[in-house]
Amino acid sequence: MRGQVMAKLYLMLAALFGASGVALGALGAHGLRGKVTESLLEAYKTGVQYQMLHALTLLGVALLIQNWGGRLSLTLSGAFFVFGMIFFSGSLYALALGGPRWLGPVTPIGGTLMIAGWITLLFAAVNYSK
Repeated sequence: MRGQVMAKLYLMLAALFGASGVALGALGAHGLRGKVTESLLEAYKTGVQYQMLHALTLLGVALLIQNWGGRLSLTLSGAFFVFGMIFFSGSLYALALGGPRWLGPVTPIGGTLMIAGWITLLFAAVNYSK
């Protein structure tokens, strides 16, 4: 049962991150050009790219949980991806939109969480057996 709940949660979050990634990408492409520096716009674009990539990855994790069951390693992997997107992409968006500079150190924390998600996913794959 827990696996089905987590699969559904991650599927919903993947859809939310995917939809918001498209919307934020459009904002960056059409609403920020000429209003922020080129380096801030590039940081913003990086946030969108990583969010979209990890939204799709989270979709994959949801499908794996559905097929492999609610393994702890998959559940943790999904959580790392969720919080990694929030910290990494969220801090880049905030910085590009004029947020406080103290958010700068939050970005690598998000990146580290994403890496942890990938390593935990690797762990799940290595230890998978029917």
